Amino acid sequence: MIDRLKKAPFIMVTAFSYFIIYFPIFVIVLLSVNASPSGQTFTEFSFVWYKEIFLNERLLTAIFNTLLVAVISTAVATVVGTLTAIGINSLTKTYRIRFMILNNVPVINPDIVTGLSLMLVFSLLPISFGMPTMLLAHIFFSIPFVVLTVLPKLKELDPNLMDAALDLGCNYFEGVVKVIIPSIKTAIIAGALIAFTMSIDDFVISYFTTGNGFQNVSIWIYSRLGRRTFSPAVYAYNTLVVFLTIGVLGYINVNNIIRVKRRSEK
Repeated sequence: MIDRLKKAPFIMVTAFSYFIIYFPIFVIVLLSVNASPSGQTFTEFSFVWYKEIFLNERLLTAIFNTLLVAVISTAVATVVGTLTAIGINSLTKTYRIRFMILNNVPVINPDIVTGLSLMLVFSLLPISFGMPTMLLAHIFFSIPFVVLTVLPKLKELDPNLMDAALDLGCNYFEGVVKVIIPSIKTAIIAGALIAFTMSIDDFVISYFTTGNGFQNVSIWIYSRLGRRTFSPAVYAYNTLVVFLTIGVLGYINVNNIIRVKRRSEK
């Protein structure tokens, strides 16, 4: 009984923390099935706003732009970030620390500083603001996260693994592709998921680097808030994103559990 009383404050803090985290998500899910366009009161249960996603052309365009930028930037950032992590891991300890400091600067830098600096850089280049500048910006801030995800996995590998591949007839490129990358594929997938999440979630950097009417979902929401023409269909979109995320995480966790059981059976 005394042990339970000692644990009670920690349990209360944990429960309160999870409540603060998940209550806004629950509110969005609730508003997505509320037939009221204002969202001030709950009138009746309806899926009308899910249908509105496909009828609202501007919102559908913003969703397409968001996914397009996220997919392309994730693909590029994953490839570049993985190769960068492999290169950093091959350096001596002194140079590895220096490069990791350079890599971590964009991570800890405030988004508004990164967005403003990228806007100034793009304004000096012969490139029009819009999809190209937003895409480059997303690639820029996604690469460091991929590096941070892949590098710890590289450190776990046997340092003689690359030398063994070279001794068996591989050149350096073949050793990287056929030996190193398959050994760190879980970290590469994790880095890609983080890069995709960072891109699809970004607002500040996207706001500073967009132009010519190119909008992702976050900018679309911000522009509609000022005009008070906010469509509840965006609640439905965010609800779909939440359940898709839960589904992906559930699928990954179930696969890991099955894999562990199979290994234990062998």
